[in-house]
Amino acid sequence: MNCSNCGHFNEGGKFCVKCGQKLREEAAVSQAAAASEYQPQPQPAYAPQEPNQRVRQAKKVSKSFFSYFAEGIKNPTATAQAATAQAAGESQFVNALITVILYALSIPIMLYVGWKLLLIQFVRSMFKLPIISEELAPSDMEDFNTGADLIKATDINSIIHFNFTDFVFKQGIFIFIGLAVIIGATYVAAKFGKVDVSFKEFFSRFGTFLIIPTALLLIGLVLAFLHVEYFSYFMNFGLLSIFLVVPFTIASFKQSGTNGLDRIYSTLIVYVVITIVLAFIANGLGEEAKTIITRMGDSSELNDLF
Repeated sequence: MNCSNCGHFNEGGKFCVKCGQKLREEAAVSQAAAASEYQPQPQPAYAPQEPNQRVRQAKKVSKSFFSYFAEGIKNPTATAQAATAQAAGESQFVNALITVILYALSIPIMLYVGWKLLLIQFVRSMFKLPIISEELAPSDMEDFNTGADLIKATDINSIIHFNFTDFVFKQGIFIFIGLAVIIGATYVAAKFGKVDVSFKEFFSRFGTFLIIPTALLLIGLVLAFLHVEYFSYFMNFGLLSIFLVVPFTIASFKQSGTNGLDRIYSTLIVYVVITIVLAFIANGLGEEAKTIITRMGDSSELNDLF
């Protein structure tokens, strides 16, 4: 080892052969310094990460909604009556809001997925008219059925650049606003009928009665994804069921007086509002249909395909 005093290298022994410095003490000091230098640092204890608060809240809301939705299908009246002034808290209100949003979004999604089937249904119904069917040969129907199968198998949406986001969210927001107008009109009619109820409680009960129409629309949506033409029946039933939700909601509350607006007239007034809202929605969807037909006519790729 090297002597710390003069640096001379010594083969062994207790003292440096050149300067006489003790070597054993120097080695002990070096070992102690090395031990202190390389002493392992204590590792921090592992603390398990808590789950994200938003994720837990989302799980809680979804679990509450599925339970609420299933109970609303099984026993809609009892579920609606549960939305009392005390019970109509955030949970019931949020569940009703989710139902309204599902109702509003399921219609444009269904139309985006199944508009080709609606077109085939329309043309087939035209062929059944006596004035047209008399002019058709059996081979014409065979050609139509072959073309219908080709239309079902072709992704026409991408060919004509029919954007999912633009159509679904634009029409979904439009339908949601229409539903908000209908709910607001129903609430005002109920207040004229001397029904003492808060808007939150009223909205919760309206959303509960909307569960079955929403379920019909969701079934139609599944059928549209499966390319089953009968999806349009469920869509129509779901849309027209809104005419039943209004009187059910109004009748579920007790009048606080006898001099208010009669419930029959309240319902008829709301029916007028519903008719106007549906007319606006139909007009918006009609404009989208015109756009689709125009794009189909202008698409050279589609013309080459057929």
